[in-house]
Amino acid sequence: MPCAEAEKSLPRRGGCQLGSTTLHREACRQGQRALALQHADQQRATTPSGVLQLAKQAKIPTQPFALIMEMDAWNIRERTDWGRTKALRKQGKEPERWPWVYTATIFRLDQRGHAASQRPVISERGYVATRAGLEAFAQLVYTEALRRGLSQAAEVLVIADGAIWIWNWVENRFKRAPQRVDLYHVKQHLWSVARELYDQDTAQARQWLRPLFRQLKTKSNGAEQVLGTLKELLRTKEAMTPAQREQLAKEIGYFTTHAHRMNYAQAKRKQQPVGSGAIESTGHQYQVRFKRVGQFWSLAGDEALLALETLRRNERWSLLFPHADQKVPANG
Repeated sequence: MPCAEAEKSLPRRGGCQLGSTTLHREACRQGQRALALQHADQQRATTPSGVLQLAKQAKIPTQPFALIMEMDAWNIRERTDWGRTKALRKQGKEPERWPWVYTATIFRLDQRGHAASQRPVISERGYVATRAGLEAFAQLVYTEALRRGLSQAAEVLVIADGAIWIWNWVENRFKRAPQRVDLYHVKQHLWSVARELYDQDTAQARQWLRPLFRQLKTKSNGAEQVLGTLKELLRTKEAMTPAQREQLAKEIGYFTTHAHRMNYAQAKRKQQPVGSGAIESTGHQYQVRFKRVGQFWSLAGDEALLALETLRRNERWSLLFPHADQKVPANG
């Protein structure tokens, strides 16, 4: 929580009294230490001995397993070029207010189960979050993946939404890893076609969508079948407005690009996730802290606190505080 709130809560939750200025100063100091640890990891992953050292931290598996990697990005508000908006716009430059925070979560498939309510739960997983750009993100994902068993995994699966930057990044860094686009996002793309075709008539839209959703989830070539339906519709349906044709052509392009990532029937057989709910949840949890009302950041401030938050979530708090007897829970 922000330091002003922490000052009020500390007597009740921590049994001591510290001012917000002291808390802020200490958070900055520990944030710099967390960043130093993060940078050391990035350097370690560039040498064979360092890679081996990171890989040794992974739990030894008792049977073959799949390593699941999910990734996404969200925006954080910064005071970039504060007070220079007019001057920059005169130069034809638009100030960047909401830069990207690249985020990932990594877990073994055998560490994924279900609660009594059948809600998916993950017993152990790793986290990555950085504002420092894609190259830093790539290095941090690699180091965390090594810690989670990358070198021992029988299969590495990447799950994400349809963002092009993700799949370009995966092709560059994990070229041989199977890829899966989140089923919820795919359904949303089909819904956009249905709403355009049936003029927001939800009942007719659902009726048209039902067999397409069934094909996606149950047929090994479901994506190709859906793509064929969309192409046939564009070719044979005469009474379509230009807007309807444009939307349909757009989604045909989407399915053409991502059809090979829509292997949901295979996922069900392997008991693998078909969606990116884990990373969607992760991004939301980070944003609860970093996107409060009226909150602005600097690059130095947000990256340091992201490093602290991620260290806590990865249960490596003892690297900063070796005397700590108990792990700090991720929802603490």
